[in-house]
Amino acid sequence: MSKVWLLVLVIFYSSLPSKGTNNVSTRPSSVNVGAILSFNSTIGRVAKVAIQAAVDDINSNATILNGTKLNISMLDTKLSTGFLGIIDSFLLMESDTVAIIGPQYSVMAHVISHIANEMQVPLLSFAATDPTLTSLQFPYFVRTTQSDLCQMAAVTEIVDHFRWRDVVAIYVDDDHGRNGVAALGDKLAEKRCKISYKVPFEPSDNITPEEINSALVKVALMESRVIVLHIYPSFGLKVLHAARSLGMMGSGYVWIATDWLSTVLDSDPSLPTSPDMNDIQGVITLRMHTPDSDIKKKFISRWKKLSQKEDPNQDPSGFNIFGLYAYDTVWVLASALDAFFKSGGTVSFSNDSSLNMLIKRDTFHLDTMGVFADGDRLRKKILEVNRSGLTGQIEFSADGNLVNPSYEIINVIGTGIRRIGYWSEASGLHTGEGPNHSNSSGLYGVIWPGQTTQTPRGWVFASNGRPLKIGVPLRISNREIVSKVEGTEMFGGYCIDVFTAALNLLPYPVPFKFIPFGDGKTNPLNSDLLHMITNGTFDAVVGDITITTNRTKIVDFTQPYIESGLVVVAPIKKLKSSAWAFLTPFTPMMWFVTGMFFLVVGAVVWILERRINDDFRGPARRQFVTIIWFSFSTLFFAHREKTVSALGRLVLIIWLFVVLILNSSYIASLTSILTVEQLSSSVKGIESLVISNERIGFLRGSFAENYLTEELNIHRSRLVPLNCASEYEKALSDGPANGGVAAIIDERAYMELFLSTRCEFGIVGQEFTKMGWGFGFPRDSPLAIDMSTAILKLSENGDLQRIHDKWLTRSACSSEGAKQGIDRLELKSFWGLFLLSGIACFIALLCYVTRMAYRFSRHSNTNLEGSSRSARLRSFLSFVNEKEVEDKCRPKRRRKEKCSCKKVVHDEDGSLDDSIVRVHIENNVTAQC
Repeated sequence: MSKVWLLVLVIFYSSLPSKGTNNVSTRPSSVNVGAILSFNSTIGRVAKVAIQAAVDDINSNATILNGTKLNISMLDTKLSTGFLGIIDSFLLMESDTVAIIGPQYSVMAHVISHIANEMQVPLLSFAATDPTLTSLQFPYFVRTTQSDLCQMAAVTEIVDHFRWRDVVAIYVDDDHGRNGVAALGDKLAEKRCKISYKVPFEPSDNITPEEINSALVKVALMESRVIVLHIYPSFGLKVLHAARSLGMMGSGYVWIATDWLSTVLDSDPSLPTSPDMNDIQGVITLRMHTPDSDIKKKFISRWKKLSQKEDPNQDPSGFNIFGLYAYDTVWVLASALDAFFKSGGTVSFSNDSSLNMLIKRDTFHLDTMGVFADGDRLRKKILEVNRSGLTGQIEFSADGNLVNPSYEIINVIGTGIRRIGYWSEASGLHTGEGPNHSNSSGLYGVIWPGQTTQTPRGWVFASNGRPLKIGVPLRISNREIVSKVEGTEMFGGYCIDVFTAALNLLPYPVPFKFIPFGDGKTNPLNSDLLHMITNGTFDAVVGDITITTNRTKIVDFTQPYIESGLVVVAPIKKLKSSAWAFLTPFTPMMWFVTGMFFLVVGAVVWILERRINDDFRGPARRQFVTIIWFSFSTLFFAHREKTVSALGRLVLIIWLFVVLILNSSYIASLTSILTVEQLSSSVKGIESLVISNERIGFLRGSFAENYLTEELNIHRSRLVPLNCASEYEKALSDGPANGGVAAIIDERAYMELFLSTRCEFGIVGQEFTKMGWGFGFPRDSPLAIDMSTAILKLSENGDLQRIHDKWLTRSACSSEGAKQGIDRLELKSFWGLFLLSGIACFIALLCYVTRMAYRFSRHSNTNLEGSSRSARLRSFLSFVNEKEVEDKCRPKRRRKEKCSCKKVVHDEDGSLDDSIVRVHIENNVTAQC
């Protein structure tokens, strides 16, 4: 009987046309298509039915392929991802196959893609999600499903959304698992996250529970509690069951499963009622999103009939999303073939003689394999397909992947699942109705393992019982900042109090131990202290550590808890107030111009008013005095002369506004000069230090040395390292001439403590850097983030300021008494003003007495002749005490008229004093008495 079958095969192969150049008509009656599946797998069972249904629908549709039938050959790889799949691909190549649907597994796709490249036969895979299956290496591989690169981007968005930084990756150790986790690592790195631990599993369904438990025990000892599970559906539930038995599905854990779990949930209708459901409570999984449509609903409604037609023993409800992609894959190929034939493509194969020499075997007749002559044209037509299918719009990008990938984010709750959001390449995470129409970013609330709604922290301290080793600099100065308590292992100071207060705000206990760093004789270098974190000696550093760019490259810092930029401190002296300080607000030129404008405005108003205003008329002497008086009286708004003309009032209004501005400016400037303490220093700030050649002091071990040399280009020979406040004081007091320094550059926090008891020095210029102090932690440490949040809380509730006031606020030079002494004004600031006023009074009295003496001498020559000196003095005093009658005579006409005025003065007893009656006659005026 075997000889009969052998004869049949010989006749069959001999009847095949020769392969020299086998041309078929442009539109053949049928084309051969292959499919490589694993019929008994979760995905393969569904894909087999869907592919056959698509072939039947296409062959019965007259609008596609124009009568050309698809002949589908589906081969079962028997759950194998390796050799059997390769053999199946060879078998399909022997039968003039124009395209192969599959393979199902990424491992197999890597191998078969090499064969497809040689044979120029396109591979259309609906399930191989390995992101390294790129079009550059495998141009004939076309992925008709979504790549794991997109899925890992969605996982990364979830991790970043909940602000986790470390994850543990559990994966199958083959191309599918390794490359998927590699893509996850790349995406996490973009968000400054990382995979802290990897757990590979053997790519076999025969993995034992002991192997699973051994791997999970190591995971439980890790700090990270965020676990990404990227394995096959065949043993994924076994891993979750083992995790639950080890207590790893309780509160505090986060499990993110890739789309294998949603595939299992969709394919197994009995799972929600089985005990296995307890193993996956609170797990987050992903599912490729396919929008709802009528054709999708119709296909799902006929699924029961299709599955029973293919296999009466198959459960009709076991349907998953890969069935939709498998169905659409066949339609993509049919659309491409239709376009291929319309463009003049032909199904022709040619022998490759060099290939036949290598692979010719009697058993498989591999010499019959031929190269698809127009395979490249068909590949291009496949990538040009743009149609609507069961999975939505089908369109390929330039790299051969589907455009607009999107995923549903699913939370397993109770006996079912709940969609908590979407991820799409365009919109990221959101809770909108569709993947590309987001209403709000983020996700809905999640029920986490342990039946809690509180978002897990995502990490814990390693379960080894070791407290954190906190490095503290052992400084010899500024003990208010940080210092070791004598005779104990304890530390105190501002930095220590801030650190412990922040720890107390954390929602979890943190065991720690302070470890001193330094010899206690010189200040240790902060850079050396931070490097102790990188080599694992310290788990953190607490102290006056300035956050700089170079330091952030090796460690992570918390939020700054104090601002402390660099300042310049130099000797200062107080400027004593001058007796002529009231002249200081205006420059000499300003005084001159102001005075000239007073005279000019007075003259202009006199010119405008003299013809119509009697106050501006009279003798020349009187008019001159009026101009002077009117001009300067505007300074006080006290002029008695009225302005009548409109022009005069306009000039006066504008001038009064100018006087108002001048007066206000003068008062403000004079107030500042007299009340603000004026300090003087030969050093004006950092700019003057840079251009000078003076020596500059700095704190040994601080970052100031590198900053001055690298950023400000100050030569190191000018820099003098100092250790403590006493050395600061001595160096500044000696000065550069005596081996000291002209100034010291250090951080403001140190300098404020130094200056609190040393009033002969002060800060000159502005603070020329903006920096702060922070606590150092290893790179990507989650504790650094929590401590930053705690420091912000300390700042908001006022505790940070109270700690600052406790340690860093001092009252010496800046005490209230000293401030009052500065604000009080002394006589020495005003004696110049009093001198001017006294001189004016003296000159006025001297002129008055001189005038009175002259007048008295005129009338006393005849009446007091022979009188004694005392009588003459009494007579002079009586003369001065007399009331002088105003001269109310007005010139009326230029003619000589007599006008006599009598002044009658009574004695104290009421009698007339005839001796002092005077008659004054003016020959040229008329007087009225």
